Amino acid sequence: MFSHITEKFEDIFRNVRGLGKITDANIKETSRQVRKTLIDADVNFKVVKSFIAEIEQKAQGTKIIKSVKPGQQFVKIIRDELISLLGEKSNELDFKNCPSVILLAGLQGVGKTTTAGKLAKFLKKADNSIMLVAADVYRPAAIKQLTKVGKSVNVKVFTDSIKDPIKICKDAIIKARKNKIDIVIIDTAGRLHVDEKMMQEVREIANCSSPNEILFVADGMSGQDAVKSAKLFHEAIPLTGTILTKMDGDNRGGAAISITRVTGVPIKFIGISENIDGLEVFDPKKIADRILGFGDIVSLVEKAQNVIDKDITNKLNKKIKSNKFDLDDFKIQLQQIRKMGSLSGIIGMMPGINSKVIKKMNMDDKQIIWTEAIINSMNNRERKNPNIIDGSRRLRIAKGSGRPVQDVNTLLKQFIQMKKMMKKMKNIKNLNFPMFGKY
Repeated sequence: MFSHITEKFEDIFRNVRGLGKITDANIKETSRQVRKTLIDADVNFKVVKSFIAEIEQKAQGTKIIKSVKPGQQFVKIIRDELISLLGEKSNELDFKNCPSVILLAGLQGVGKTTTAGKLAKFLKKADNSIMLVAADVYRPAAIKQLTKVGKSVNVKVFTDSIKDPIKICKDAIIKARKNKIDIVIIDTAGRLHVDEKMMQEVREIANCSSPNEILFVADGMSGQDAVKSAKLFHEAIPLTGTILTKMDGDNRGGAAISITRVTGVPIKFIGISENIDGLEVFDPKKIADRILGFGDIVSLVEKAQNVIDKDITNKLNKKIKSNKFDLDDFKIQLQQIRKMGSLSGIIGMMPGINSKVIKKMNMDDKQIIWTEAIINSMNNRERKNPNIIDGSRRLRIAKGSGRPVQDVNTLLKQFIQMKKMMKKMKNIKNLNFPMFGKY
């Protein structure tokens, strides 16, 4: 996420931090580099213009400050302005009524239905009862998809065979009120492009459902197209926020940086993976730090706490301490890591990790799947005691997993090295292992 723009900012800051003093010349040069970086990232031109103007104005005002290193001060100015651009603070959802109604709107293909399920899963964590409403009566299989999504997160889904989305929403809210459902999430129909018929239908659904929140769901990878669509929707109906999907595939960040300033509407969530847990509250400060290459260790810890099973982790820690950690345990650990999202995304949250280093590491999430396949191709005895795996066994395991023998050799070598490291480290008190916890 944001890898392209992050790499550019890292280069800019490398030069800026070395400044002995802030002058008109280096203000102009840094502004030029920042302007080019933002335009390359597909940030709205007017947004770029105002952003650069603010940076230059504040940089001019720091030229006489002696107590702070000039380069660090310049970096702080850019960070502060980026946070302001992104919205300055997180915006919570408005839940005043019972049921509270969230209306999701957006174009077809942006991941609206999947986002409805992710949002339901997210809101369930606060012990809310949720009902999803299938108001898309046009797209083939839309109702079946929402029903499947609802089942995966264990929430009720209101459906009806009639082709009237207005009546469906009215009936759903009546039923939700009767059953004392806390939150209703309405999945409305999308179109391939914005048209008046679509807008009129969304307006009528909003009028009949009186939503607490009208959230525009946009594809973060579509850049300024997402921003333009959000602006058109906001002019037709008063949006209260936006959700940017597919952000794990967006290496530029143009939509995220532009959309709040252009629409005046805050980003409330971002989709960070295809997993049903892949929805994250949009925090401008954290996102600004990610964009600028400063990492986000707080989000990384929160992510780990939310998805990693503590009981499993405790059992693995005991095995590590008793030197009984085997390949079955290693596979379980890999499955826990997979829950946290992409490897590059996890590493990217760690402060001090250069984006160019991440790129050179060439991390492929399929590698974890391949590693699991290799372990699954071993028998129980081999997983418990990898030392017995000779050449013929390696050949059999390679054929069974569909991977080359070289991959099997690499896995076994890395596992043996890891076991040696654990044996050396296990007696050191208060040592924190990112993968295995504290023991």
